[in-house]
Amino acid sequence: MLNSINEAKQDNKHLHRGIFEEDLIYQCSNFDVGEGGGVETYLASLFEHRPPEVSDRVIKSLKGVDQSQFKLLHIHSPDLLLQLTGECPTVFSVHNHSLYCPSGTKYLAGQRTICDRNFSYLGCTWGKLVDKCGTRRPLRTLKELQITHQLLDTLKKVKITFVANSEYVRQELIKNGVPSEQTVTLHCGISVPQIKTAPLSLEVHQNHRILFVGRIVSDKGLEWLLKTLIHTNPQIQLDIAGEGWERPRLEKLANTIGLSNRIVWHGWCDADKINQLYQQCFAVIFPSVWPEPAGLVTLEAYSNYRPVIGSAVGGIPEHLRDGETGILVPGNDIKKLVDAIHSLDKDYQKTRQMGEQGHALLMKEFTMAAHVNNLRTIYAKTIAEFPARTKKLYSISQVK
Repeated sequence: MLNSINEAKQDNKHLHRGIFEEDLIYQCSNFDVGEGGGVETYLASLFEHRPPEVSDRVIKSLKGVDQSQFKLLHIHSPDLLLQLTGECPTVFSVHNHSLYCPSGTKYLAGQRTICDRNFSYLGCTWGKLVDKCGTRRPLRTLKELQITHQLLDTLKKVKITFVANSEYVRQELIKNGVPSEQTVTLHCGISVPQIKTAPLSLEVHQNHRILFVGRIVSDKGLEWLLKTLIHTNPQIQLDIAGEGWERPRLEKLANTIGLSNRIVWHGWCDADKINQLYQQCFAVIFPSVWPEPAGLVTLEAYSNYRPVIGSAVGGIPEHLRDGETGILVPGNDIKKLVDAIHSLDKDYQKTRQMGEQGHALLMKEFTMAAHVNNLRTIYAKTIAEFPARTKKLYSISQVK
């Protein structure tokens, strides 16, 4: 996969000179293709499984490009929507909340609750200044509000297909004015690991290790997990894989409440290390307090036969079958999270069975191969419904 990623980066130089292969589908993104955040990992897997009608090159800018030559453009970065000319069929994958939420979180940190407002200048300004949603810097706040307004205004005027990575995200798009007939839900898929993974063994279960994987930032819920851990069986150990600006504060908190000997902070981990950590835990904790659009952590846990204890927020419940492949708990509920961790820590057979059922669900519904097959159907429908002959009626970058 690394070779194909490197080739895509090298070939991208040709795209800036306007050299394209005719009648191909092109991926368009300002995200890097490779390991990193959820979108980067998704794109790497998408390239690994791309069908023959999809180019192995990534377009990073559409400015000054004759877009009529493309079979279809598949866009992943919101800013590229503003560069469309409407001359070819277009699909946009909605990976996060940035189209309709200026801060991109849909989470009011001051109230510790999920935001249920639609975008508006007044409501979102109040959310930032009073409810502590994202930045409170005046100039940056104004810029974010203006960009969100411009994007939503554009989306209501352009005929493209919006692919939401969860039904939760799809409904947010519709609530904010995107026509429902232009939206479709397509859940994420992942590449099945090439290395051998195994169901939970009794020996590993008796090591009492749980795992957190993700960015160490406030909305990922690690503080909630730490405050929960002090109420669990003292034998339970927590591995934390990830980095983020909140790490120093949370390390200090862990030391203050007496957890320093029960936590290992691994920092950023490569794929081999992550797989090792999955294999040595009995369960993965996914404690996000913001409404995760989807969350690949659940699927990665399934690929390693591990059940997930996750927050019942955003798109997480669409991947996690409560009581079957894991346990859903209300966000920021310490008692419910303690109970969920203990229920799996005390019952090996139940924990192993949930992990096996999660793996079976992954193989049935959430592999990247299945995802790409569904995506090709969306491509075909979008192409078929695009006018056979179209004129350049607008330039979105000029829409105000």
